[in-house]
Amino acid sequence: MHAIMLKAKLHRAEVTHAVLDYEGSCAIDGEWLDLSGIREYEQIQIYNVDNGERFTTYAIRGEEGSRIISVNGAAAHKAKVGDRVIICAYAHYSEAELANFKPRMLYMAPGNELSHTSNAIPVQVA
Repeated sequence: MHAIMLKAKLHRAEVTHAVLDYEGSCAIDGEWLDLSGIREYEQIQIYNVDNGERFTTYAIRGEEGSRIISVNGAAAHKAKVGDRVIICAYAHYSEAELANFKPRMLYMAPGNELSHTSNAIPVQVA
């Protein structure tokens, strides 16, 4: 049996570029790709906190240390510079892999400063 699980998340990253006339995809700071485990050309889901848009694209490597989040191509209609987004990647895991499963999550502060990382989401209280 397999399960689709959250593999990685960049929480509340700020869109730095929205480029309509580009081949497509989402450029993400290469350091964040490495830290999160998201691979170049991997499918990602983007959830726009500011306007509610949710869309699928793929990750491309942005310049290391640039703090870039560039939503490109048709997706540029769904996010504008300054919007806060949650970027997620999901993967299939076997029951054996789930025994040690931990997602990689990066939490962003204003200005796309990396606030902290985690491998668990706190329990939501009522």
